[in-house]
Amino acid sequence: MLDAPVNWDQIVNKAVAEAGPADMARDQADLPEREAMEFDVVIVGAGPAGLAAAIRIKQLAAEAERDVSVVVLEKGSEVGAHIFSGAVIDPIGLNRLIPDWRERGAPLTTEVKQDKFLVLGPAGDITLPNFLMPPLMNNHGNYVGSLGSLVRWLGEQAAELGVEVYPGFAAAEVLYDENGAVVGVATGDMGVGRDGEPKDSFTRGMELRGKYTLFAEGARGSLTKTLIKAFDLAKGREPQKYGIGLKELWEVAPEQHKPGLVQHTFGWPLDSKTGGGSFLYHYGNNLVSVGFVIHLNYKNPYLSPYDEFQRFKTHPAIRDVFKGGRRIAYGARALTEGGWQSIPKLTFPGGAILGCSAGFMNVPRIKGSHNAILSGIHAADAVFAALGEERAYDTLDEYEIAVLGGDIARDLKRVRNVKPLWSRFGTYAGVAIGGIEMWIRTLLFGWSPLGTLRHGKADHETLARASNSKPIAYPKPDGVLTFDKLTNVSFSATDHEEDQPVHLKLADPSIPVEVNLPKYAEPAQRYCPAGVYEIVRNDAGEARFQINAQNCVHCKTCDIKDPAQNITWVTPEGGGGPNYAEM
Repeated sequence: MLDAPVNWDQIVNKAVAEAGPADMARDQADLPEREAMEFDVVIVGAGPAGLAAAIRIKQLAAEAERDVSVVVLEKGSEVGAHIFSGAVIDPIGLNRLIPDWRERGAPLTTEVKQDKFLVLGPAGDITLPNFLMPPLMNNHGNYVGSLGSLVRWLGEQAAELGVEVYPGFAAAEVLYDENGAVVGVATGDMGVGRDGEPKDSFTRGMELRGKYTLFAEGARGSLTKTLIKAFDLAKGREPQKYGIGLKELWEVAPEQHKPGLVQHTFGWPLDSKTGGGSFLYHYGNNLVSVGFVIHLNYKNPYLSPYDEFQRFKTHPAIRDVFKGGRRIAYGARALTEGGWQSIPKLTFPGGAILGCSAGFMNVPRIKGSHNAILSGIHAADAVFAALGEERAYDTLDEYEIAVLGGDIARDLKRVRNVKPLWSRFGTYAGVAIGGIEMWIRTLLFGWSPLGTLRHGKADHETLARASNSKPIAYPKPDGVLTFDKLTNVSFSATDHEEDQPVHLKLADPSIPVEVNLPKYAEPAQRYCPAGVYEIVRNDAGEARFQINAQNCVHCKTCDIKDPAQNITWVTPEGGGGPNYAEM
């Protein structure tokens, strides 16, 4: 079987077709019809992009004395529950959306006071002089804080303006009309057992229909993924690239706290061929966000992003920060890293893609929330104008024009080659060449002799065979500075109703054991940051692939990195997943 050709496109298509809401697998005739609600605008995802769009639409409606109905669906138990970021926040989008956000009490109070860049070796470090860094890497004027807290505040602003915000409602299906235009979404059924059968608590999902539907699901959005395929939105683009970001929030000893310090590193514990780096952000009341990002185009199937993160904290230049401190929270999330050349077509009949769903993160800055908010503003402007012309279900070309000709494009064009150079030349040479190119673009008004480089392979295509790779021996966690995976997952406050269909769909259940295990030592055991996937052996030594779906923190790494593209992440029952408080 290992050498037999496998039609991965067929498998993926089958998975997408089967991976809608749980009720799609059952006989629709046996179920009651879903109730439907009509709105002018339906927004999927209560993150920075989705809430910015909702707020802006309502602001414009108030100015014009028009009534525009807007609903925002959020799969998390509350607004902000699934928000995960560093975060150093560039206020450019917030300044444009709510100019008086400071006076209104937005939870951003720690201004960046110091930038620090380190190159780590196994036992030492080198500090890079700030004057060598391109101006774009200067964080002065930005704010350190919790993006989750900021999003909660944005949710409050939206509600005050009359936006209907529905947390705990997971959009599970895109609705189309007879012409193929998007006309809204349906939420998943509630109260479905693990066997796919309705329980006593069964409640049919709702249809939320709108003249325009905006998708702001974050990186690797489950519905966005199907839209990109349905409308061929990635045609002519480079493959989207991703990283996995892991983060702990610590309360550190007062003597270790340096409010406003923003520190980034690259190098150890990663080898030069594996892209990634770390961040330490000091803010608030003795809080430090410590995180680690690994590019998902890594080659060694034995690599564990989670364990690399834990090992990083033991470096002599890092570990003292946490002496006398305590870990408060843990989480993980995929990041879009493709940048300019990987942005899909943003519009389709009836809607548009916003924020990190579209891939607006600036990789060297590790920032995406500012562009997410800007994209929400642009989408809102286009939607409001279209509604004013009594249009509906058509293509919002004005939105795409605004994105590709505005601040988002300028931000991403300047760094378009950083990721491909890093991938092509490795960490040290790639970062150096990328920095030089950023300087050239700064000095020559955006021009570079390199033009626009290609990314090449998608992330799921980059793994080497296990037989050609070196296993990695990770140190045992000490329970003080470093922690085992499952213990840390408990600090994400992740919760799923156990008796529900598994939301991690295998197109072919045989592939993990019969293909991925002998070829790649089944990397899902290691790339998942939450211990969802295991290879379990019985007394006879026979292997079985086990999915612990209750552990899932919704990072989407499995959907991205699985070499067979055999795993499709779909929404679980609404409200399930992590419950991040200050992330």
